[in-house]
Amino acid sequence: MALPQRKIIHVDCDCFFASVEMRDQPAWRDIPLAVGGRPDSRGVIATCNYLARRYGVRSAMSAARALTLCPSLLIVPPDFTRYKAASQQILAIYHDFTELIEPLSLDEAYLDVSGQPHCQGSASLMAEAIRRRIRDEVGITASAGIAPNKFLAKVASDWNKPDGQFVIRPEDVDAFVRALPVEKIPGVGAVTAARLHTLGIKHCEELRHWELAELVRHFGRFGERLHALARGIDPRPVSVERLRKSISVEETYPADLPDLAACLAKLPELMARLTHRLERAGQPAFRGLSVKIKFADFSQTTVEQAGQQLNADVLAALLQVGHARGAQPVRLLGIGVRLHEEEAVKGRQLALFDDD
Repeated sequence: MALPQRKIIHVDCDCFFASVEMRDQPAWRDIPLAVGGRPDSRGVIATCNYLARRYGVRSAMSAARALTLCPSLLIVPPDFTRYKAASQQILAIYHDFTELIEPLSLDEAYLDVSGQPHCQGSASLMAEAIRRRIRDEVGITASAGIAPNKFLAKVASDWNKPDGQFVIRPEDVDAFVRALPVEKIPGVGAVTAARLHTLGIKHCEELRHWELAELVRHFGRFGERLHALARGIDPRPVSVERLRKSISVEETYPADLPDLAACLAKLPELMARLTHRLERAGQPAFRGLSVKIKFADFSQTTVEQAGQQLNADVLAALLQVGHARGAQPVRLLGIGVRLHEEEAVKGRQLALFDDD
């Protein structure tokens, strides 16, 4: 017996932090605006408005680089009290449509509206109603994707940004996924996309020609996910009890890092990205730092230490310890923090969406 078709909405607020700032400071609506740290203290851009993006400014970019691209850019410090208040308003709107809500960060969430009676049961009309209420009640805009699963809903929410929505109907899934560029697959960053292109894979159509074992050989466990997503398959449910216990970033390098010095040179970039992710999550308190290393032979090690602040010297020391365990070229580096238990639980309420 076939399972009933799910109706999933992925809601993603448009440049959330910057939108809240422009809502509260109307004079900033028509200028390039970013939220982030100071350029003279190695600050990082958390997000920026669409006018700033025309100059090439992007999230996780250094503030100094952003000002080089856009000298007129106004960078303001984040105010998480106001951002969290806005996200709580948005959560209340979601609850008027469904209790099946999976928060991702401070401005992004999945909603399962299967079987809901609102708007004649139409997920598209529910998404329109949710976006309208966010605009009217919160004063910012949001985009939405509607599809039979989480993977496609997330792809769809980016299709008509900003302040738009896109629906992928069940009967359109196969054709849509076949033509989908691999860069649009969540989790496929610049490095993975380049490796796929090297293998002659630019769209999911080409990806479908590869056997599962071959994809696993090239991409490890992520190869299994690529095999499924290229066919539009994503059985993951919307998880109300999603609990984040750690926050981390990692990078797989196109060429193996040959020695410890090359690895240490990558730390500043990883720290900037981790700082950005912590800001998106509302600056939760943490109790430990970690470094993850995957060596050229695919062996892996993780080194952890207690700590409550991001510290370049501590991370460098952890990296040195981990690197000595393999003493060979490195294909992947990652750094992260382990959250306090109370912050991990709180994350279900505060880290509702993803600022992008």
